[in-house]
Amino acid sequence: MFVPKLVATDLDGTLLRSDLTVSERTLATFSRLERSGITLVFVTGRPWRWMDPVLAQTGRRGRVVCANGAVVLDGASGEVLRNWTIPTGTLRAVTTSVRETFPDAIYAVERGPRMLHEAGYPVRHDLGRTDEDQVSYAELIAEPVEKLLIRAPSVEAAELWTRCTRVFDDTVTATHSGFRGLIEVSAPGVTKATGLAWVAQHYGVDPGGVLAFGDMPNDIPMLSWAGRGVVVAGAHPEAAAVAHTVTTGNDADGVATYIDALLDEAEATTPR
Repeated sequence: MFVPKLVATDLDGTLLRSDLTVSERTLATFSRLERSGITLVFVTGRPWRWMDPVLAQTGRRGRVVCANGAVVLDGASGEVLRNWTIPTGTLRAVTTSVRETFPDAIYAVERGPRMLHEAGYPVRHDLGRTDEDQVSYAELIAEPVEKLLIRAPSVEAAELWTRCTRVFDDTVTATHSGFRGLIEVSAPGVTKATGLAWVAQHYGVDPGGVLAFGDMPNDIPMLSWAGRGVVVAGAHPEAAAVAHTVTTGNDADGVATYIDALLDEAEATTPR
C-alpha cells in the first residue's frame, strides 16, 4: 500500500477549479494531510507574484515551487529560499537565436518578483497584481532571470518548443503548458522536478515517498521523478503517458479524491 510522505501538486488545470478557486472539499483534504503528518507542496509554472490568491485561500501552507522549478518560496513569509537563474550571456544568445528563426518572437522575463516585457507582449491583470513593466530589449537581458517567456503567435506551442530546442543546444531548458505560441525557458536542467527535489531533500523525503499531480507537459519531469505520478482527467497526452494513473478532473476535485482514497485505505488497514 502506497502512503506518501510528501504530496506535490500543480495548480492551474490540476488543483484549482476553472474559476481559479480551491474547493472546500480540497481544503478539508489538506487539513487531513496535515493531521496525518504528510507534507504538502505546490509546484507551479506561475511566477511568485501570482501566488497570493492561492496562498490566501489555502492558509499559506509550507513550501511553494514557482516558475517551473526555478524558485522555491516559504509559503508563510514569501521569502525566497532557493532560485536558479539564466545568466545574461545565455539570455542574449538564446533570444538572438530564436529571433533569427521566428522574427515575430516577443520576449518577457521573470526577474525576482517582477515581470519585464517588450512592447506588444500580452500581460495579465486578472490575478490581483499589476507589477509588469515594459522595457527595451537591452534592459530585458541586462541581468540574470529566473524565467524567459517566448511568444511567437504564428505557431502552436509544441511546434515552437520543438524548433527552439534545436537551437538551444542544452544551454537552457524549455517547456510549455499548451498555450498557443508560448514556451517558458529556465536555466539548464531546471524543471519542476528540480525545485521539488530540493524541497523533498529539505524534508528528508526521497522520490519514492512523493505523490505528484499534474496535467501538462511542464509537469512531466516531476511526474516522472516522483514515486507516483497522477494526472487529472483531460490532461495533455504527453503528461498522461508518463503518469502511473489518472484521477477525476480539476473541477471534480480530482486531487482531493485521489488523496482521500489513499488515506481511507491506509486508515482501514491500520490496527485500532
